[in-house]
Amino acid sequence: MTNPYFYSILLFAFMAVLGAIDASLTSYQLIPFMNGLKWMRLHFITLGVMTQAIFLIAPIMGARRANLPRPKVRWDIWALLNTGIVALIYGIPAINNNVILVGGTLVFIAVTLLAIQLAGMRKQGGAQPAEGNELDSTESGRRFYITGLLYLLFGIIIGTGFWMGWPALMRMKVPVEVHIHTNNWGFMSLAFAGMIIDYYGRFTGRRLAAGKGAINAIFWLMTVGALGLVLGPWFGKLYFTVPGLLMHLAGTLWLMWAMIKPLIGSGKWTAGAWHLILAYLWILAPVLTAPVVILGLPGFSGGIVEANAPQALIYGWVLQVAVAVVPFFAMRVFRPDEPARLGGSKWTLIGFNLGSILLWAGIFITPLFGQLIGSAYLVWTISAFIFAWDLLKIMRAGTDEDESAAIALG
Repeated sequence: MTNPYFYSILLFAFMAVLGAIDASLTSYQLIPFMNGLKWMRLHFITLGVMTQAIFLIAPIMGARRANLPRPKVRWDIWALLNTGIVALIYGIPAINNNVILVGGTLVFIAVTLLAIQLAGMRKQGGAQPAEGNELDSTESGRRFYITGLLYLLFGIIIGTGFWMGWPALMRMKVPVEVHIHTNNWGFMSLAFAGMIIDYYGRFTGRRLAAGKGAINAIFWLMTVGALGLVLGPWFGKLYFTVPGLLMHLAGTLWLMWAMIKPLIGSGKWTAGAWHLILAYLWILAPVLTAPVVILGLPGFSGGIVEANAPQALIYGWVLQVAVAVVPFFAMRVFRPDEPARLGGSKWTLIGFNLGSILLWAGIFITPLFGQLIGSAYLVWTISAFIFAWDLLKIMRAGTDEDESAAIALG
């Protein structure tokens, strides 16, 4: 049977399309705003698409690096994760505290089990790493995955606790920012970095321009930087936020350079490679607008920036990474006899980045806020549909009769 995570990813990709349609119509004031739908739309992408992809990739790559047989699907983890996500998707718009608590708990358990699985692979593995592609990095992304999952566990506690009053008990000054920073700068950033370190050679046909020392530095810059970005809004102190931001930004830029350098003059600039690079540029947008929020510059609404920046980050960064990497792994599974390549096309490349430009324009051109934001989500809707449809075509073209082919990701 084919790995179930792909079907979950496909389902939530189409749900993300519907969520973007809703956001566009709401921005144009064609339908009324409903409380909680903003967070549900983001969770379609973060928990529904990218978290599923990480749960799919991390165990297989961890086993390969530890010289272990390819692991079988942990159906208990898949069921816990997806049941929890469905509960959250229902509970958040309905503001049902009990359902939200159940959903958060189930996702927390699933993440814990995955972290335990990854941690145990090193002890079980052989002394020498498994043989692999000569373009693979000499370093493993395993510690990036594990540390990212630890951040995710904390993010789940904070996100679930919104509805239970937990942040007040923990004396958090700005709990929403703590939650967002934990999941984005902690979980997603580290997990993506681990995936790039493990698979960059196979993604691009070039070797990542980062050795052991560079990867070690990137790990600590991103990990400690994320901690500062979490502690800053927790205590309401910029002396945590600013150093954390600078450290995390330094690690991210270093990783970007390690991706860009091998491609210069190589002729390997595919649409998928552009997606990966441009996705990381949208991390810089919230950084550049931080002075607007912190200093309260006249003429700009810090509230609008804070309310819409997470959407820009998720659609411009997270979903663009998904557009590039998810089809690559789908081809390894459903079309094992064909060379896998990064996903994306010139249309998705234009669409996702144009949508991000329109959203940021709407944030700063307040008289046209509704029209520009609505247009951004409309463009994202079309782009997300193209991504979901392309993924469906890859899956339909393959076969699910051979289990060994179905998990051949290594």
